[in-house]
Parts: sequence; structure tokens; C-alpha cells
Amino acid sequence: MPKIKIPKKSPSLDMTPMVDLAFLLVTFFMLTTKFRPDEPVVVDQPSSVSEIPLPDQGVIMLTVDKNGRVFFNVEGQQVRRDILERLGKRFNIEFSEEEKKKFSLLSSVGVPSNNLKEYLSATDDQRKAMNLATPGIPTDSLNNELSVWVNAARNAAPRNSIAINGDRDADIPTIKRVIATLQDNKANRFALITNLESE
Repeated sequence: MPKIKIPKKSPSLDMTPMVDLAFLLVTFFMLTTKFRPDEPVVVDQPSSVSEIPLPDQGVIMLTVDKNGRVFFNVEGQQVRRDILERLGKRFNIEFSEEEKKKFSLLSSVGVPSNNLKEYLSATDDQRKAMNLATPGIPTDSLNNELSVWVNAARNAAPRNSIAINGDRDADIPTIKRVIATLQDNKANRFALITNLESE
């Protein structure tokens, strides 16, 4: 006796809930993502085999570009305001509340103290042009403003760790001056940021 074949139907899946979920996830990530502010310099980091991770928060970042210019960055709006107030006291500069607020929202800063008010009052486009023309924070022995910046940052946020983000083509004497400045401020523990070397 022949068997009766039941016609096979292909299963139908309603993809609408999956598409809805995908769009919800995309929307969630778009709304919760915190965009990084533009950095004034791009640093091509040297490579190493060290795998010690840098903390995500609480880092005082000293960036040295390939031209030997030094830039300063630290996270936290209140910490940045405290640093600016300490710098104002040290360099006898009076900063307005608007300038303090603007400084607390900026990324890396690399201007000498005598250009700081002008830098804070500039528009974004003017600030980008100033970042290209700035000599960076002075680190020479006669006018070592970086020492004042580091001291202000360590007093404002004593638990923050320090990291040096140097370009692979940066001149060694500048890196040595930055390290000597840290050691003069009794900051003997710091990290050198590198890319992980691929094998």
C-alpha cells in the first residue's frame, strides 16, 4: 500500500520583531555613546610588548607630538576647573566663570600661560588654528610651566595616575625634560603609552 506524502511547507518566520530589536539596539547605542572631543594633535605611538592596561579614568595625560610640543589633558570637569584656578593663582591670571566652564569642557591644552586667556576666548576654528601654531607648554629649564601644570593637577587630583603619550618621532630630549619635570614634582610613577606590538 502506497504511503500518502504530506506536502511539506517551508516554515515562515516573521522578521519584524528582530528588525525592531536591531533598531532599538542601534538607537540605544547612538544615544548613550559619548563622543571624544577633537584632540589638538595626532600622536603615532611607538610599539612595545607590554600588556599593562592604562586606567579608563583618573589619568593625567601629557602628550608630546613629533615636533616636541607638550599638551596637557585630564578628565573630570571639576578637576579641570580646580587646575585652572590653581594656574590662575600661580600665574596671576583672573579667569571668568565662562572661561572656567569652557576650560572644563576642552580636551588637551598646549599653550603657554600668557596665551591661555586668548585660547579660552577663541572660537573652535580659532582654537584649531592656535593648536597648529602653538609652541606647546614650555618645558625648558628657565620657564618650565609644565611643572606648574603637573603640580596643579596633582594637588587637584592626588589619586590620578600620570601617563606620557609620546610620538614615535618625538625628540628624546623633550621626553627626557618631561620625565625630569615629573621627577622634580616627586611623580616617579608614570606610564609611557605605546601600541601593542603584533607578532
